[in-house]
Amino acid sequence: MSAETQTMAGKRDPYEVLGVRKEATDEEVKKAYWDLAKQLHPDRNPGDVEAAEKFKEVNEANDILGDPEKRARFDRYGYAGLQMGNGMAGDDAGQSIADMMADFASAFFGGNGPRGPRHGSDLQVEVKLSLEEAARGTKRTISIPREEFCPECKGSRAKKGTHPKRCGSCNGQGVRVIRQGFFSFQQTCPSCHGSGEFISEPCPNCRGRGRLEFIKNLEINIPPGVDTGTQIRYPGEGEVGERGAERGDLFVVVRVKPHPIFQREGQHLLCRVPVTYSQAALGGEIEVPTLDGMIKHNLRKGIQSHDTVRIHGLGIKNRRGGHPGDLIVQVVIETPSHLTKRQEELLRELAEIEKSNVSPERKSFFDKVKEFFKGEKKEE
Repeated sequence: MSAETQTMAGKRDPYEVLGVRKEATDEEVKKAYWDLAKQLHPDRNPGDVEAAEKFKEVNEANDILGDPEKRARFDRYGYAGLQMGNGMAGDDAGQSIADMMADFASAFFGGNGPRGPRHGSDLQVEVKLSLEEAARGTKRTISIPREEFCPECKGSRAKKGTHPKRCGSCNGQGVRVIRQGFFSFQQTCPSCHGSGEFISEPCPNCRGRGRLEFIKNLEINIPPGVDTGTQIRYPGEGEVGERGAERGDLFVVVRVKPHPIFQREGQHLLCRVPVTYSQAALGGEIEVPTLDGMIKHNLRKGIQSHDTVRIHGLGIKNRRGGHPGDLIVQVVIETPSHLTKRQEELLRELAEIEKSNVSPERKSFFDKVKEFFKGEKKEE
């Protein structure tokens, strides 16, 4: 009698389910099964009832065709042959294969297997610094709102004098194993939400959370050379984790406030220094501001307005131990708006001298202007 005539009501031919010929080799059956199993696995089709049913059907088909004895009985007697007493040996063999397949499924599909206690969350705070503090480094005491274990229940979540009980739904594992054919996968236990524990009498102080929020005052050391956007990590200063796990980390983000005198470009400092006309023309000693106070600098003779002077090593320290940056001074020549009588006399005298002693640069400029206007007249 053929297998088709012995097919049970509601069950399809396993060859049809796997899409293989009756003459298919064991390797062809195995390949067809794996392709369909990976495609229909519940981890890849969450909430899809139809896919789950097909997945179950594929596993049942493979349970028959993947076992030589079961396949032989099905080919000869159909589904009725699988209900004979001598099929028990094949079932036992199939169970060992199922165990191996479950291990593979766990590795391949990345199921929600048992996990250790989760470490605490990281925290982030922003600290505003002056430019001087950022350049030299500083100490700060900051207040961090963060969770700690409840002092009443010590994080157990249970009322004082009582203890959590093992979750009966998952036997304290935090996960439940679901088997479908050769595959098994794990889901977080819905009863204990993965903790593996059942709290019959919650702690009244924390309402069964096991933790409360406190304000932690922490002194932090900020190294010299930080800039806006710099992150400094303080290990173990974040939120408390689950019992037996490490705390999270604290990340301090630096924000440097604008400075009234200096601008910062990396490790360099920039500032504008006003000088008089005579200082620019004659050169000489001028005062220049730094982060540590005023210093003297010899200005070269004949410097022009907006020219820059670089003073090495007076910028910001390198956080990684390299050379510090430079102080870049931009010279700005000031034109006096109010003159004493004597100053006006001297400037008028200078102006008379400049008429007869035109500088090469000025002479070249006016020569070009004259040539330009001569060309305009010729065109007219």
